[in-house]
Order: sequence, then C-alpha cells, then structure tokens
Amino acid sequence: MKFKSIILGSAVVAAMGLTSCVDSFLDTMPDNRVELSTVEHLRLLMNTAYPSNNYTVVCETSSDNVIDNNAPDKDGKRYNLAAYERGDDELFAWDDVKYSTGSDSPSGVWEGYWSSVATVNAVLEKIADFELLPDEQKAEVDDYDKLSALKGEALVLRAYDHFILANIFCEAYRGPELSKSILGIPYMTKPETTVKPHYERGNLSDVYAKIESDLKEGLALIDNSLYEIPKYHFNKQAANAFAARFYLFIRDYKKAFEYANEAFGGADVDASQYMSTVWQNLDKFYYISDFGKFQNNIDKPRNFLLLATYSSAWRRCINSNRYACNREAKRATIQGPGPTWERYTWTSIKGDGESYAMNPCFNGACGSNGKSDYGTYFAGTACEQFEYSDKVSGIGYAHITRSEFNGEETLLTRAEARLFLGDIAGCVADLKIWEEAHHGSPSHLSGSDRYDPLTLEAINDFYSSDFRASGGGDVLFGIVKPINIDEVFPSAEYSVTPEIERVLQCVQHFRRIETIHTGMRWFDIKRFGLEITHKIGKDRVETLTKFDPRKAIQIPTEVLSAGFEPNKRVPENDLSDIEYSVPVN
Repeated sequence: MKFKSIILGSAVVAAMGLTSCVDSFLDTMPDNRVELSTVEHLRLLMNTAYPSNNYTVVCETSSDNVIDNNAPDKDGKRYNLAAYERGDDELFAWDDVKYSTGSDSPSGVWEGYWSSVATVNAVLEKIADFELLPDEQKAEVDDYDKLSALKGEALVLRAYDHFILANIFCEAYRGPELSKSILGIPYMTKPETTVKPHYERGNLSDVYAKIESDLKEGLALIDNSLYEIPKYHFNKQAANAFAARFYLFIRDYKKAFEYANEAFGGADVDASQYMSTVWQNLDKFYYISDFGKFQNNIDKPRNFLLLATYSSAWRRCINSNRYACNREAKRATIQGPGPTWERYTWTSIKGDGESYAMNPCFNGACGSNGKSDYGTYFAGTACEQFEYSDKVSGIGYAHITRSEFNGEETLLTRAEARLFLGDIAGCVADLKIWEEAHHGSPSHLSGSDRYDPLTLEAINDFYSSDFRASGGGDVLFGIVKPINIDEVFPSAEYSVTPEIERVLQCVQHFRRIETIHTGMRWFDIKRFGLEITHKIGKDRVETLTKFDPRKAIQIPTEVLSAGFEPNKRVPENDLSDIEYSVPVN
C-alpha cells in the first residue's frame, strides 16, 4: 500500500521528498512474520500447528476415574481439601465452568484446538494456491514434491482437531440419522478473515461426515519421509490409529479392524512388540519424572503420536487435592482386581490391614498422596517435565507429553472391533496380548506364578452377572457397569448380546486402566452410555444418566458471550427451565 498525495497545502513538497522512504517503510512487514511463499515455510508452520493444550483435566475430572475427597467414604470419613482450581469444582459437579480459563480448562482446550485448526487452514489455503499454478511454475517451486504429503498431514490434523472438540463439547455421536438432531460444532475449512463473525453450530452428523472426508483424503497422502521426527506428526502409524479410533466410535467395526491392522504394519504383525515395558525397567529410574521420559520416548515402538502440551494435570494428581483417583476410582483402575491377577494381592501402606488385588504392572510406578489417604497415581502415563524460565525464582512452565495414539490403545480398539465382528476368539487373543504385556514386577519381588491365564472362561467368570449378583458388585468397585451402546447408537448390524457383553466389559475395563490420567475414559463413558455418580461434599449426589446432556461440556463463557449457541445441559429428570446448579459444599 502506497501513501503519496495525502498531505495538503505546503506540506505536499515535503511529503513528496519523503515518498521513497515511506514506501520502503510501508513495504516492510511490521513484525517478524514470514510470508508463506515456499513449501518449506508451510512445513515449518505445520510443526507449530499441533494443539498444545491438554484435555486431561476437563475429561478426567468429569469421569468416574476421580472422586471427591471431601465427600464421606464408607466409614463416614471426609476431608477439607481445596480444589486445585475453582473450575475443578464445576467440572466434577458437571456444572458450567465459569471460573477458570487456564490451559487445562474448557476455555483453554477450546482455544488451543481451534488455534490448531486456524493454522492448518492457513497451510491448506496456501497449498491450494500452489496447486493452481501452471505446470511450468510448479516446476520452479522448491520441494513441490512434498506438497501432497504436507496436505495429507494438514487434513488429518484438521479431522483430529474437530474430532476432539466434538467429543468434548457435543453429546455422544448416535449415528448419521439420530445425530442430525444433536448440536454440532462449526467445521472450519477456511482461515478466519472477518471480525466477530457469527457461526452456526449445525448438527453432529454433518461434523462427523466432514471429519471422515478429511481423514480419508489426508490418510491417502501421508508420507513419513516429510518428517524429521515422525512421532511428533501424523505419520502413517498415527493416522491409521486415529482412523481405527474414529471408525470404532461410529461403529464401523470392519474399518476399525482394518485400520488398526495397518497401524501395526499389517494383519500378520505381532502386536506385542508395540506394548510398553515400563514396569520391567524400574531399576533404571531415579526421579519420578524418569517414568514419563521413558514411557513417552520417541524411540519406543508403542508411541505412534506424541503431543507436547502445557498442562498442570500431573500436579493435580500428585498434590493432596480435593479431586483424585481414590477410593472406588482407585480400586477400579490402578489398585483393583482383574480377571487374571486376583491372586496378586498387596497390603495397604496405611497400616490398617486392608489388602487388595492389583495389576503388578503398576507396582513401583504407582505413587500415593498422603500415604494413599488422598489418592493414587500411575507415574508412567502423564508425568510432568518442568521447564524453568527462572531457576532462581523457581518459576517456569509445566509440560506433559501425551502419547495420543499408541500401540496399547490401538490394540484394544482392534479387540473391540473383533468382538462385534463375531471374532470372539480373536478379541480374547488381543486382550491376552495386552494383559500378558503387563505381567512383571520389580526384580526384588516374585509372583509370576500368581497370574491366572486370560481365557474366555476367566473373562466370563469375572465379569458375569452371577458374580455381580452374589456380591461381586461391591468387590468390583464399579468396574462393571451396564453398557448402553445399543441405545446410544442403535445399529441394525451390531448389538451387545449376553455372549458379547461380558467380553466387552473386559475391553472397557482394560481401556480404563490403559488410559488412566489421559481423559480418554470420558469418551468411553459417552459412547457406551455408562451411568456414573459423583458424591460431592458432605451430602450432594449427582448422577449422569446414559443420555444426560451434561455429558457435553459447556461451551466456554467468553464464547457464549460472543453469541455462540450454548449446550442445553438440563438433566433429563428435570423438565423445568429453572437453574439446576447448586453451590458446591
């Protein structure tokens, strides 16, 4: 833009004399931004496109993996602990979050993932410009041959961003027809160019259709040779693992099975090589942070995609906070029974004589708060790495590296797909790979003979209705819950028969253990239609039913104030229009 004849009267002459200087100044970028003029610029921009916000706190606090320590336990004992943030009080009570906008809040997740979408769309817009060049000009563009792979990565990342946003801020997907009546989110395919635009939310069916379109187109273009460190990008393994998860969630089990196989390198590949061995390497660790470094290392075959995030989720686990993995949540996950390790028992460190069955993979990598009074955590899943900005003052940034797609979760995805495809033996074989990979204990302990083999009979016995009816419901600490996936997402082709139900209970149990401290349990609660209860403070009790609209986290307050349509979160047992929230004790 040129400013020339803008000065009137006697100042015109002076302005003319300064024209060249003004032109030179105005032709210079006012900051250090880079004009996207090469394929390498786009590749570098894609390096920054991945979301750095972590949805663990939002989803984990909402799930049944966390309890309120201020609520009375079975003996009436309760504490007076403070929440890490006020927003945690609101999340645990399934209220709208109005008092937290940090990186771990719904606001932070919303902003972080939409920022990722915006960056991706800027890349895709420029790719489209390159694709329109005449052939002779394309030949002059450096690294033009990388453009297709770059487009593939961008499309898959855009699909993933919308998938996570939809699973957090929308109700559960119920199939292409029923989901037309469920509020969706905008599916952004162009960079934003207007101030304060208005967006229609549309419906969830259209959102999932667009996710699938981007995913399919992008997956065909992915090329690992584009990346310097593939595991920080949607490489082929990660993209196939994402596709497997996506198709599992939309109950297309044939495709979920096929893509899971592709993630492992083919149907005949031994998936056991993609399982973790953190518990078999405990003697190598000195600091608690070493667990996270080991588990989420780029050299570990299990990790398909790693995301570097800013998050305080770890310290929420290890500090003596109000909300933690404790009591029945602890016994249903980290320190609880299972179909093969019932004879692998431990004694509570509190000195109260309590004993419990526990998967030994957690032993030595399992930490406790306040001698386990306030909660327990698994050190290998979401360990924090702290970046000091000022070591003298002791301040800096808390980072958590998420293993967003990995071998264990993908294997359990394949197991579930096999189950609904009628291959129960194949499902059990996959579950057996996962379970046996978790065998092991520190070198100073023994007990491998205390494992029972994982068989269909063992699964049927442990998760049977007879066991629950005879008192096992109390023993299982809520591990077994009625699965309502057929009601949430009716399918003409697939259904949960009594034969499938017990094995599916095992699948969801193993998934719950595997994904502890990651937030993934919340997605399973929604798609399975699980009902869960939170005891809040001294005497408040809230229950989420299978179709409870509060399973859609409310849109951030600042977004609603700009005119965005809110989620309607009145529970199904409340037919009034009155405000249902009450203060947290």
